[in-house]
Amino acid sequence: MSEDTERLAEATQQDPRWAQLLARDPAAEGLFYYAVTSTGVYCRPTCGARTPRPEHVRFFLTGDAARLAGFRPCRRCKPEQPPLAAQHAERIAGLCRLMEAADTPPSLAWLAEQAGMSPHYLHRVFKAVTGVTPHAYAQALRAARVREALGQHARVSDALYQAGYQSSGHFYQTSTQLLGMTPSHYQAGGVAEQLRFAVGQCSLGAILLAASARGVCAILLGDDPDALVRNLQARFPKATLLGGDAGFEQWMAQMVGWVDCPKVGLDLPLDIRGTAFQQRVWQALREIPPGMTASYSEIAQRIGAPSAVRAVAGACAANALAVAIPCHRVVRHDGSISGYRWGVERKRALLAREAQQDENG
Repeated sequence: MSEDTERLAEATQQDPRWAQLLARDPAAEGLFYYAVTSTGVYCRPTCGARTPRPEHVRFFLTGDAARLAGFRPCRRCKPEQPPLAAQHAERIAGLCRLMEAADTPPSLAWLAEQAGMSPHYLHRVFKAVTGVTPHAYAQALRAARVREALGQHARVSDALYQAGYQSSGHFYQTSTQLLGMTPSHYQAGGVAEQLRFAVGQCSLGAILLAASARGVCAILLGDDPDALVRNLQARFPKATLLGGDAGFEQWMAQMVGWVDCPKVGLDLPLDIRGTAFQQRVWQALREIPPGMTASYSEIAQRIGAPSAVRAVAGACAANALAVAIPCHRVVRHDGSISGYRWGVERKRALLAREAQQDENG
């Protein structure tokens, strides 16, 4: 190898893009392209072709720049086309529009035929893009139609059939989970639901605890107790709010104690209300032990939806059960503390307290 060739190889190996090329790093997609002087071809950094010798590699910021330099696109990774992830996102978005327009949920086989994929591959791609399976997405669409139809029809049965349910039996089995209450109560605007609540003080400031007949449905943190009550009223505008009795005050005492010492555990029933995707995220959060953290991308990986990082962040922001569903244990990829619905300082205090307790055993 000549001195010039050695210098070229060394320069390439010192470039951080070389390590991404060797790793076929998906995060490098769209950031650069590489060309191979011995073949006259340029590729994506994730191309599955044989790794070229470093002295034959040139890096370009865009595919256009590589073409202007005289290189032709690789036939394997097709760098002149949109990235595969973008192609999948566009295709799944089209399927979602078809599902929204359908009177009844389409079958997986039919969706796969429209997408030009096998059913198994479509199932995997759909979940990676949206965070949920095609079946769960169809169920969510039907639930949204039920909510809309319940406000338009006097009879629950009419609303169900308009939403695409062929029988009422299956719907009633899942109606409380979908609506957070029975269909008749939802139709009445939640007016028949009663919530017990209490407001107290903990080391993080004011805390509000509210519970339905099924369990704790809201744990709110803040500085102003009155603002917390208004927040609860906004979340359940037609429910009847009742002051907590002696038994409920014990729940509040247990909650305050748990905020100060999370390692003791919280033995209270929870009434968790959310979409199928949100509930999957929240369950993953509850599996993070005190003193530990996870990034948004790690949570997305754990629930089998690696592309749904933003949706995971949205689910964390929608969590109304502070501390019980520990979204404070989710941090940025570099470990830094990101936003928190109840205030970044509270998040920092919770993490510091849990880390200290973990050290002390």
